[in-house]
Amino acid sequence: MQTGSGRNTHRLLFPRAVLPLRPRRPGAGAGAERAEEEPMAEEQAAEAEGGEGPAERRLGLAFQRGFLAGRRVADLPWEDLEQTLSNSKDPSLLLAILQKTVLHPLCLKYPPSVKYRRHFLSELIRKHESTSAEPLDQLYEALGDVLNAEASTRCYKSYILPAGEAVTVRENVAIVSQGTTGLVTWDAGLYLAEWALEHPLVFTNRKILELGSGTGLTGIAICKTCHPRAYTFSDHHQCVLEELSENIRLNGFSVQSEHYSLGGERCGDHEAKLAGLRGPSITTAELDWDLITEEQLAEFQADVVIAADVVYDPDLTRSLVAVLRKLPTCTSDGKPPEIYIASTCRNPDTYSHFQRALEHVGIRREDVPGPRKNFLPYDQNTKITILKLLL
Repeated sequence: MQTGSGRNTHRLLFPRAVLPLRPRRPGAGAGAERAEEEPMAEEQAAEAEGGEGPAERRLGLAFQRGFLAGRRVADLPWEDLEQTLSNSKDPSLLLAILQKTVLHPLCLKYPPSVKYRRHFLSELIRKHESTSAEPLDQLYEALGDVLNAEASTRCYKSYILPAGEAVTVRENVAIVSQGTTGLVTWDAGLYLAEWALEHPLVFTNRKILELGSGTGLTGIAICKTCHPRAYTFSDHHQCVLEELSENIRLNGFSVQSEHYSLGGERCGDHEAKLAGLRGPSITTAELDWDLITEEQLAEFQADVVIAADVVYDPDLTRSLVAVLRKLPTCTSDGKPPEIYIASTCRNPDTYSHFQRALEHVGIRREDVPGPRKNFLPYDQNTKITILKLLL
C-alpha cells in the first residue's frame, strides 16, 4: 500500500539492489520453511497409529493456515472443531492443532503477536473445557509461556502457499503506525497474490514494477512462484522501505550495501551483473508518485506493473493516475506494459472517482476475473476487484 505522508522527501528514488542469498530453488529462505512438511510427517504417523483421520487432518491444517497468517481468531473453524469434539473425547486432535499452530516451528521462529496467541489459546482451552474432558497440561503450559512473553509492536505472519511453502512477513500490530498504513498486509494484496499464483505466465521471465509494495507479501509470493526476470518493489515511506527490505531477507534474499540511483547506473546495467544467479534480480526503490518523471519510470523497463490497495484516498488516487499516465507506452518487446490494479472497495465514491480519473486521461480498463481458489485469509465478504488497465 502506497503511503501518502512525508511527501517532501530529500530524494526521489533510492533503489537498493537485492540478490538471492545463494543459488537455490526460488523461494527457499529463512522465513520460507515448508509449513506442511512437519504436519505431513505427523499425519502419516498418526494414521499408522490409528490417530487423526482425513477430516481431522484437514481441520488441523485449516487451523494452521489461519493461525500462522494471523487470521481473525473468530474466523477460525471453531464450529467444525466443536462438532468433532462432540463426537469424541480423544484429546489427540487438540494436541495436533497445538502442534500445528502455537508450537509449529514457523510460529516459534516468527511468532504472531502475543495478544493474538493469547486469544487463540484461550479459545482453544475453552473449546476443550466445554467437553468436560480432563485438562490438557500442554494447553495450559503453552498459554503460560505466552502470558510470560514480552509484547512487541511488531509481529510476524506466515502465509502458506498452495505447494506448502510459506511467505513470512514482519508487520506492525497497529493498522496505522509512524504515520503510514504500509506496515501491515491488506486484503487486496492477498487477493492479487492469489490471482498471480493462478496466472504465473503473466510474470514469468518478465520485468515487474510494483507500486506501493507495503510489506512485500504480493511481490515475494510472485518472486517465489512465478519466476519473473526482475522485480522492483517500491514505496514512498522510509520506514516501510526498511521493513520491506527486512521481509525480503526473511524469505531468502539479501540486500546489497551499495545504493543505485536512476540516472546514474541504469537498472539494466546492474541486471547484467546478476547474470548466472538463480532467481529474479530484485530491487527496492523509494518512489514519489508526485515527482517521478517519465524518463525515470522508463528506466525500470517494466513489462508488467501491479499495485494493490492503493485506491483508498482521492488525493492518492490522483497521484496514482498521474504515475500511470507517465508509464512508457512501449516496452522492449514493442508492446505497452500490462497493468493490474487490485482494490478493496471500501468506499464506492472513492472507487468511482478512480474510474472517472482513468477515463478522463484516456486509460481504458477491463475487469479481470478473481482467483478461483481461496487459500489466503482475506475477508470473503468484502468486494475486491482487479482491473487491467490499457494505456
